[in-house]
Amino acid sequence: MSTSTTVAASHKEAGVPGASALFFIQMFATLGFAVLQSTLVLYATKHLGFSDELATSLMGVFGAFNYGLHLFGGYLGGRFLSNRNLFIGGMVLQVLGCAAIAGGTAALMYWGLALFLTGSGLNVTCINMMLTQRFKPEDTRRESAFLWNYAGMNVGFFIGFTVAGHYQLIQDYSTLFTFATVGNVVSIVLSFIFWRSLRDLDTPLLDATPRAWRLRFIAGVAILVALVPALWLMLQVPSWAALIVKSVGVLVFTALLVLTIRHPLRDERRRMTAYLILAAGSLTFWSLYQMAFSGLQLFYDRNVDPVLFGIQIAPQWVQNINTVVIVIGGPAMAALFTKLRARGWDIDVPRQFAAAVLLMGAAYVVLPLGIHMADSATGRSAFVWIGLSYVLQSLGELLISPIGYAMIGRLAPRQYQGTMMGAWMLLTGLASLFASDFSGSVPQARGSEPLATNGFYAMLFSQLGWGTVAVGVVMAVLVPFLRRLIDSKSDNNTVKA
Repeated sequence: MSTSTTVAASHKEAGVPGASALFFIQMFATLGFAVLQSTLVLYATKHLGFSDELATSLMGVFGAFNYGLHLFGGYLGGRFLSNRNLFIGGMVLQVLGCAAIAGGTAALMYWGLALFLTGSGLNVTCINMMLTQRFKPEDTRRESAFLWNYAGMNVGFFIGFTVAGHYQLIQDYSTLFTFATVGNVVSIVLSFIFWRSLRDLDTPLLDATPRAWRLRFIAGVAILVALVPALWLMLQVPSWAALIVKSVGVLVFTALLVLTIRHPLRDERRRMTAYLILAAGSLTFWSLYQMAFSGLQLFYDRNVDPVLFGIQIAPQWVQNINTVVIVIGGPAMAALFTKLRARGWDIDVPRQFAAAVLLMGAAYVVLPLGIHMADSATGRSAFVWIGLSYVLQSLGELLISPIGYAMIGRLAPRQYQGTMMGAWMLLTGLASLFASDFSGSVPQARGSEPLATNGFYAMLFSQLGWGTVAVGVVMAVLVPFLRRLIDSKSDNNTVKA
């Protein structure tokens, strides 16, 4: 039986209207993002002639705005437009964005990115909200539904990366972005086919009067439209946009630090402290992880031998290493942890975070080894080293990503949960900006590029790798301390002296 038939049948048997539809909607909705995320830097440098620094800066802002708008998308969908309406509106903007970028000019790319980012940044939360509303809080089928939805997203990434790599090899960017446009259109068509099944079931907007609903709808559409030129303006000067987002990040986490220090309940204060320490480790991890779509991609394209077993591996195909490891390694790691815990192994959040950061550091430490053993004539490293790096990064992701959002409910006091969840989402956006800073620090060289830039890459990867290993060691040392902070059992009504 095919995967699609199995998914549909499983949800039909579960009696959850709309859940199976969301699997396929998620899959097609992911195509445009997968294409842009894996191709933007290469398109900007190879087709538009942008400098590495400008291209990686755009990639950094792309990630920052995409992830930064997720929290606002949940608010806008639940209170102004409905999650279903905002998802459709966001997908329409993604379609227009991909179609504009397919035009092939820098001016169209900027407008296309503004349109696409507004859509993708706002509607990701909507599809998750539509899915979670299909289940009651005590429904045990919720976890299975989200696993299927996550699988649909990864199928979309796999298809997107694969097609992007094919057209990258022949540098037919117009057809590639047209493919992304069509994929997003299919997602919209599916949403209309299953329109009734995707209606909102539990949002504040449902309590609004018809007149209030119309006013909120108009206001929501106005916000959606106004965001496009706002993002377009910020994309014109990505360095200033990056500075604004970083400044917001500093303010948010400074505010959280002050809240933590002043919080009156001892146990909650201790768990908030653990949150801040884990956030620092998470920022280190994701800053290097986000380089996969900027600096690491440029390194692969220019300094790595792309031929493996006689086949030329496109840069986007390398990203599928992550997809395969996640799909295969996720269930395998879950089964392994279950067995280890049954035998008495204490595998908890602090230990997983420390291991993830150490794996990310190792992923960058191995790259200078490959550079050192590069071909003396061409300067290109063997594919095995970049492949090993991606495997290590993906294993780290399996350890840190699934528990990141889940732990907020445990560590955040009820009144701060929204703020702390938003701050955790902001971390990924900040990491994207730091990744662009690292990626743009390697000087461009013409002619014999690998031989000219290998030294810079080796130095950069060594510094990032060993620095991250150091952070991982510190987190490993702090594991007992973090456990005491998280598992504090004292009376939560005790007020700070």
